[in-house]
Amino acid sequence: MSETTQTWDVVVIGGGPAGSTAATLLADRGYRVRVLEKARHPRFHIGESLLPANLRLFEKLGIADEVRAIGMVKLAAEFVSPQHGNRMQRFLFADAWDKSMPSAYQVRRSELDDILLRNAAKHGALLSEGCRARDVVFAPDGSSATINAEHDDGRIEEVRARFVVDASGRDTLLANHFKTKRRNERHNSSALYGHFSNARRNEGENEGNITVFWFEHGWFWFIPLADGATSVGAVVWPAYLKQRPKGTPVDTFFRDTIAMCAPLAARLKDAELISEVHATGNYSYTGDMTHGRNFLLLGDAFAFIDPVFSSGVMLAMQSAFAGADAIDAALTNPANAQAALAKFDRDVRHGPREFSWFIYRMTSPTMRNLFMGPRNPLRMKEALLSLLAGDIFGATPIWRSLRAFKGIYYISAALDWRNSLRAYRQRRRNLREAQRAEPSVN
Repeated sequence: MSETTQTWDVVVIGGGPAGSTAATLLADRGYRVRVLEKARHPRFHIGESLLPANLRLFEKLGIADEVRAIGMVKLAAEFVSPQHGNRMQRFLFADAWDKSMPSAYQVRRSELDDILLRNAAKHGALLSEGCRARDVVFAPDGSSATINAEHDDGRIEEVRARFVVDASGRDTLLANHFKTKRRNERHNSSALYGHFSNARRNEGENEGNITVFWFEHGWFWFIPLADGATSVGAVVWPAYLKQRPKGTPVDTFFRDTIAMCAPLAARLKDAELISEVHATGNYSYTGDMTHGRNFLLLGDAFAFIDPVFSSGVMLAMQSAFAGADAIDAALTNPANAQAALAKFDRDVRHGPREFSWFIYRMTSPTMRNLFMGPRNPLRMKEALLSLLAGDIFGATPIWRSLRAFKGIYYISAALDWRNSLRAYRQRRRNLREAQRAEPSVN
């Protein structure tokens, strides 16, 4: 049957980590899978820092060696705080609860995503690159869906499927279709980022560590890549981007922002900007819906909070594993579809929920104090490191220790109530300003 007449078992919209992973897993189970990807890989994408939990997923997909070949080994996450004399605190993944995940990788996302997408094709999925899904029409009885797709040569195609996977990332195709996407009322951030050469890195085995620099308007990432480039980005409140003077180029504004963080500026003193500076507004959003009768949303198509813990790729791929199980159960035994999709809903919400509590508080004075002076009573430090490693979906018993950490946080915040109240009021002001209008970043 031709592409234009065949009804596919599953059509996956988006060929990023979530879509490629889901396509691979479903093709392995014998389903006819087609991937509609708007770009042609390799293509640029931000989000280069992976978590140790990603490595197990790469093993399951059979691409561990390919990812290892492009990766810069990352042993730790480092935090630098101006409120603590710009001192650096290093968190080694080897010190987490589960000692079997001591490292991760920093990667060029263009290379990683290409590996994942080609792997889906090797496993039997049909790839359609340069093909943007514009809309989805669902049959009233839930038996099928028709995706209206536009190829980059202008050709329009209707693609039919029994089940639809929305892995469209920040395009959030189905969330926009059903009008379930909304600003995250508890968090909102924007980003400026680019790549530098000749940035000063750590020496020796710690060269590949990610460093987070707190500063007045948010935080910076510093991510060394294997080809010698270093990814640097500023995640800020949207109101800060609106302060860019009219006519000031984005790259100039980015350099001026870096100058506000002395320890980062020192590491970039002899560095050269070698890429375009990208700016992204309304970085944080969430959705009310994860699935329907014959569709589900994966990764960023459902929600994105903040990149501070480098959780994006891991959560996207993990949601794909959960999604593939749910789709297989739904198509194999329709009587169990509702239960399978309900389990998927719980699984896909779990990751963002657990990371969110920490993300919402990362700029608070209390959290900075706890991060810069970590202790391990009740194995709290080990549990926190497990969270930073992405080890939140298995059987590692970290939850009692994380609850204890949260208790210490609330007690510490109450004891330092003046600073806590000041930070809370500032955060509320920033959220209100973010909700008024998106910043202009073009």
